[in-house]
Amino acid sequence: MTQFRPCIDLHEGRVKQIVGGSLRDDGPRPQTHFISEQGPAHFAARYREDGLAGGHVIRLGQGNDAAAREALEAWPGGLQLGGGIRTDNAEAWLEAGAAKVIVTSSLFEDGELSLARVSELSSRVGRERLVIDLSCVRREDEWYVATDRWQTQTQTAVNAETLAQLSEYCSEFLIHSVDVEGRRQGIDEELVKRLGRATPVACTYAGGGREIQDLERVEHLSKGRVDLTFGSALDLFGGDGVRYEDCVAWNRGLRQ
Repeated sequence: MTQFRPCIDLHEGRVKQIVGGSLRDDGPRPQTHFISEQGPAHFAARYREDGLAGGHVIRLGQGNDAAAREALEAWPGGLQLGGGIRTDNAEAWLEAGAAKVIVTSSLFEDGELSLARVSELSSRVGRERLVIDLSCVRREDEWYVATDRWQTQTQTAVNAETLAQLSEYCSEFLIHSVDVEGRRQGIDEELVKRLGRATPVACTYAGGGREIQDLERVEHLSKGRVDLTFGSALDLFGGDGVRYEDCVAWNRGLRQ
């Protein structure tokens, strides 16, 4: 059944909420909804207290290593870590306390998905400790993976074939809808429905969530096979659309 998954997005060493498509290496500063006065450990400790396992910490660019370690130290084994994960550093982040590592860009070579790289990383860290991020943009009636902090569009479609192939190497998928990420204008219902039909393993969707009823929508559209993350709409991050306490209550209701 669908659950709420918490997140901690790190940019320049601080907890922020950013409009996904506005994060560019060579352009103006990204559009930012929220910058926390609290450090990442504050949020990690709260998730730990409320038993919200399976959340993700994402390093958006350079300068976030110390902040990421702070979050992991506040809840060893309780959070997944993504952003800049490669074969040569994945094990170190697991040793630092990440429950799983989340990877996208390093699995691609010249814009093409490399199954050799996927296999190598999966063999090194273990399938159960690997999450593959297939965050994507829509082109006509298909969704295609976007890498390099969503700046590079690839030719890898997020479809049943891709999900089935990659599920042999990982235990979960994390999928942001880049087109609606950070905009609080509603989830991409067609993408959620597709993920619910096609994913062979656990899957978390992020992007556009704006009200607590979106948990019910995702559960209905995916038949309970996809989880949901709230970002900018969540009151923890300055939003006014979703109360964190309601998300905790939703998850606790599922476990009763």
